[in-house]
Amino acid sequence: MPVIAWSLRNATELAWGVFAAANLVAMVRWEAWETIPFHFIWVSLTLVYGYRVWRLGATLSTLAVVFVATGALILLDVHGGSQLVGELFEVPLMSAMFLAMVWHARRRQQALRAVELLADERASLLERQQRFLHDASHELRTPVTIARGHLEVFERTGEASQEIDVALDELARIEHILGRLLLLAKAEHPDFVTWSDIDVEPFLEDVFLRWSGAAQRPWRLGSLPVGTLRADPEALRNALDALLENAVKYTEVSDPIELSAESRGNEIAIVVSDRGCGIARDAVDRIFEGFARADPARTRAGGGAGLGLAIVDAIAKAHGGHCSVETSEKGSSFALHLPGFQRATLITHAHDLLPAHVPSGG
Repeated sequence: MPVIAWSLRNATELAWGVFAAANLVAMVRWEAWETIPFHFIWVSLTLVYGYRVWRLGATLSTLAVVFVATGALILLDVHGGSQLVGELFEVPLMSAMFLAMVWHARRRQQALRAVELLADERASLLERQQRFLHDASHELRTPVTIARGHLEVFERTGEASQEIDVALDELARIEHILGRLLLLAKAEHPDFVTWSDIDVEPFLEDVFLRWSGAAQRPWRLGSLPVGTLRADPEALRNALDALLENAVKYTEVSDPIELSAESRGNEIAIVVSDRGCGIARDAVDRIFEGFARADPARTRAGGGAGLGLAIVDAIAKAHGGHCSVETSEKGSSFALHLPGFQRATLITHAHDLLPAHVPSGG
């Protein structure tokens, strides 16, 4: 097996060696036409090297052999009077052209290796980050659950205090963050999405009703297309919850929030609009990154951990879609663009078009 593998790897070089030797013989046999096989040797050497870049030592050794062999044959012909002295200058000229080719090829090879190394490092870093998020979230959930259990037992003894309420609220916040960290860690897995057909209109109406009863805002339900969406209902609900939660955080009680959707072809855009404070222009480009906030100076209670929009982006990409945002001082609109929408077709039966039978009087 090693011999066969070596033969396959070196088949190109062996073929070129035979070709170059044949052309050297042609230079000896046909002195008057030796410039043709001479150029065949050098051009083919350049092509072979471009096809497969050799190590520097092998490259210089091959160049030296070809330089000496072709140069010696031309020098013999010059002494014999069949060639002009000027023909000798072609040997260093062809060598210089080949070395230029070697320099460019090796720089390109080094650049490709650097890109591959960087890509491997980024992939390894991403894998380690996902594994850390997953493991850390699992490990932290256990002590949080135990602490919550002890506090709830203490609360049921009738000695509850404001400090216990604050502690339980903080544990609930931690559990919420851990759940989102786990969701982000799983988002890159191929089995993250469980596909099913979602009836868009009742699905969005249900999301709207849950949130309109959970937060005091002037809620509005905009136009909704009638049809089905091929998506993961649980993941889509998490994404919409994150968008609506974000809208609630950055609006006042009197600011309206609207949930709507529109379709274009087989794509649907689910839009959450608010009349809040808007987003700074320099923050729009990084708004969907993990742990990013539109305003770093916001309080923890108002700004959260900065995971909500990152989850929305991860869920959109897992479905083959993307997110977009439009913002101004009058508010923001976040859109979740997803493929796989199929508009419902209106089927009208023939008997529905007939007038109703009205019994005659008398």
